[in-house]
Amino acid sequence: MAADKDLNELFLDTLKDIYYAEKQILKTLPKMAKAAQSEKLQQAFQKHHDETEGQIERLEQIFELLGKPARGKKCDAIEGIIDEGKEIMDEYKGTSALDAGLLAAAQAVEHYEISRYGTLKSWATKMDLKQAIKLLDQTLAEEKKTDELLTKVAESEVNYEAAA
Repeated sequence: MAADKDLNELFLDTLKDIYYAEKQILKTLPKMAKAAQSEKLQQAFQKHHDETEGQIERLEQIFELLGKPARGKKCDAIEGIIDEGKEIMDEYKGTSALDAGLLAAAQAVEHYEISRYGTLKSWATKMDLKQAIKLLDQTLAEEKKTDELLTKVAESEVNYEAAA
């Protein structure tokens, strides 16, 4: 019955959602790195791929803290964002705008992740899950740094190339 659902269930459902999303992102980042023309963008994607592995491990630790199996739940939002990225790779392959499009797609992913991790951290705080708060905060900080790095790559190089 829907009335029985509470913040604990919502937290777990959202945790499953971001776990699924991170697994999909992990599979997609190497493809984006390979498609990117800018060396800086390739490096940013590779760096985030390595970070994503650690983020998945942190999520698994949170599942463990909750006494629940680490299982993903299909996330339509991340599927859509990733599909848009694939579309950009296909439609702009070999063009000067490809990297700008890849960067935009990557930032859409980052903003989704920042939103999810921020929400989970807020709920973990409300539920007094101290260890989960630390793990979520660490990932949230990484996601924000990645977003800042992508912005720097866009503003210093990629957007100029696309406009040339």
